[in-house]
Amino acid sequence: MQDYKMLIGGEWVDAAAGETFESIDPYTGEVWARLPRGRAEDAARAVEAAEKAGRGEWSKLTATARGHVLRRFGDEIAAHADHLARIEVQDNGKLLAEMLAQVRYVPQWFYYFAGLADKLEGAVIPIDKANTFNFTRHEPLGVCIAITAWNSPLLLAAYKLAPGLAAGNTFVLKPSEFTSASALEMGRLAEKAGLPPGVLNIVTGFGAEVGEPLVTHPKVAKIAFTGSEMGGQRVYEAAARGLKRVTLELGGKSPNIVFDDANLDNAVKGVISGILSATGQTCVAGSRLLVQRSIHDAFLERVIAFAKTAKIGNPMLAGTQIGPVTTRPQYEKILHYIDVAKNEGARCVLGGGPAPHPEGGKGLFVQPTIFADVRNDMRIAQEEVFGPVLSVIPFEDEAEALAIANDSIYGLAAGVWTQNTNRVLRMSAGLKTGMVWVNMYRAVSYMSPFGGTKRSGVGSENGMSAIMDYVQTKSVWISTAEETPDPFVLG
Repeated sequence: MQDYKMLIGGEWVDAAAGETFESIDPYTGEVWARLPRGRAEDAARAVEAAEKAGRGEWSKLTATARGHVLRRFGDEIAAHADHLARIEVQDNGKLLAEMLAQVRYVPQWFYYFAGLADKLEGAVIPIDKANTFNFTRHEPLGVCIAITAWNSPLLLAAYKLAPGLAAGNTFVLKPSEFTSASALEMGRLAEKAGLPPGVLNIVTGFGAEVGEPLVTHPKVAKIAFTGSEMGGQRVYEAAARGLKRVTLELGGKSPNIVFDDANLDNAVKGVISGILSATGQTCVAGSRLLVQRSIHDAFLERVIAFAKTAKIGNPMLAGTQIGPVTTRPQYEKILHYIDVAKNEGARCVLGGGPAPHPEGGKGLFVQPTIFADVRNDMRIAQEEVFGPVLSVIPFEDEAEALAIANDSIYGLAAGVWTQNTNRVLRMSAGLKTGMVWVNMYRAVSYMSPFGGTKRSGVGSENGMSAIMDYVQTKSVWISTAEETPDPFVLG
C-alpha cells in the first residue's frame, strides 16, 4: 500500500480533515494506494499558496529564467519516465507500451514552451494620436486551475501546465480521483527542477468536494479542464459566475471516414487504432466508422478479422493489445450502451459484452465490440460511449459522408481515408471539427492545436497560440506632448 500526500505551498500535507480515499488497480481489482481526500479548506489553502507564489520569487524571474526551470522540469520527467508510466498503468490500466511512449513524449511540452517563455513580445503600435507612444505587453493571469481526466493524466496536465507556467502563472492541479498518483509523483520532480514553492500545488479528491471550490475561488483567474461533457458544463457555469477564463476539452463522437479509393490496408489499421487503442477510452476515439457503400461489406469483414486478433490481458505485458476499463462506472456505462445498441436494432457483429478475465486479472474487461446496420440517429451513433465499441454506418458519396459526420452535437476530430487530393481538401474544409486526420489517426503534438467545436469544448491547447490563453495583454499609452490640452476646449 502506497500512501500519498498533497503538495501545497511547497509542503507535502494530508487533507485538512484527515480523510483519505483509495485507488484501485484496474487489472488486479485491488487497492494499491491511499490518497488525501481534499475539501474546500484544502482548495483554499492551495489557491492562497499559488497566489502568494505569484507575488514572490516566480514573478521576479526573467522569462528566460522561467524557461530554464521548465526545461529542467522536462529533464526530470524524462529521467523518470519509466517509473511514471508504470504508476499510470497501475492507476488507469492502459497499456504500458502506450503510457511509456506518452510519458516519454511529455517533456517535449516543457521544452517547447520553455523556448516560448521569452518570445512573448509586445508591440509598438503606430497609433493615430499625435504626440502619443503606445505599446503592449503580455502579463500572466495569476492563479490557474488545471483539472485533468483519468485516461492520460500526465499528458493532459502538460497541455495545461507547460504554456501556463511559461507565461508566468501559478497553478493548482486537481487530477482525476481515479488517477491521482502520477500527478503527485510529478510534483516531486517539479521540486527537484527548482520550481519555487507554491508555483505548482496538487490537491486530490472528488470534483464536488474540492474541484468546485477551486473553480469558484475568487482569486482564480482561469480554469483549464479536460473531462466529460457534463463535467465541463458544470465548470463552465461555475466559472461564468466569476467571469473567469476557461479552456474546455470535452467529449467526442468522431467519424472515421473511409472512401472506396483508400489504401484499405492502412485504413483498417487506422480504424482499429482509432477505436481499440486505450480500450476506446479516449476523447478522440473514432467511434463512428463511415464506409462508402461500394466497399462496405468487404471492408467491414476486414475490420472484424483484424479486431479479432487483439489480445486482452495484463497491460504491463508487451503482448497485450487491450487492457481493462479504468473504472467501474465506466465499465457499467459501456455495457449499458451495448445493450442500448442491441435494443435499437443495431447488429452486433463482434463482441457485445464483458470479456473473460485474462490470467491473473480480476478487473473490468469488455470485448472489442462492433455494430453494423447503424443509423446515425441511433443513440449508439450520437452519444459518447468511451469504450471499445464501434458503430459502422454506410454512405454513398462525399455529400452524404459530410452530412452524417456533421450530424452530431460533438466536433472534436475526424479521420478521412482517400487517395484523392481534391477530396482531401473538400472534406477537411467541410468537416465541422477542430481536427482532421487524413490517412492517419490519433496523432497529437505539442506544436499543433488540440481542441474541438460545438459540445466538444471551448478553445484549444498546444501550439504557439496556447500560451496566449494564459496572458492578459495590456495596452500602455504615453503622452510625449509638451502641454496637456485644455479639457474644456474640444476639437
